[in-house]
Amino acid sequence: MSGTPRLALPFLSPGQAQKELFHNEALQRLDAAVAAAVEEPPRTSPPPAPAAGACYLVGSGATGEWAGRDRSLASYSSGGWRYIEPVEGMSAYVRSSGTWAVYRSGGWEIGALRGSSVLIGGQQVVGSRFGPIAAPGGGTTVDTEARETIALILAALRQHGLIQM
Repeated sequence: MSGTPRLALPFLSPGQAQKELFHNEALQRLDAAVAAAVEEPPRTSPPPAPAAGACYLVGSGATGEWAGRDRSLASYSSGGWRYIEPVEGMSAYVRSSGTWAVYRSGGWEIGALRGSSVLIGGQQVVGSRFGPIAAPGGGTTVDTEARETIALILAALRQHGLIQM
């Protein structure tokens, strides 16, 4: 194996000439991948004048210098573009939107949060969805205003995904 299995960081070999080149290349890749932060959501072409250290997510159908590097993490340095092939679970902070991008099932998922519950101050405020709730109907006394209000509450809960349709 000539590199690490996850990020393909180059290994040094005994008696290897110019070890500093391989070591510096590994440092450049680590600098981009560890606590990764990208400038914006995936794009298909490189920006015209990237700053050294800027990172981008390469979108599908990439062109120009990024052609053939779809879904990669592209980092710009004084030596040009460096590419990191993402691995399942890799994450990067998206600076332009303040959200996270996570590499899942062969693509970047932007801004999605996954979990089983949301806790605030140790108190669960959102958890698994319950089954559907029927709209109000029937009864001996019809209260139109109350039914309309209950229907709006149910619609809001459904829209937010807290209860099923």
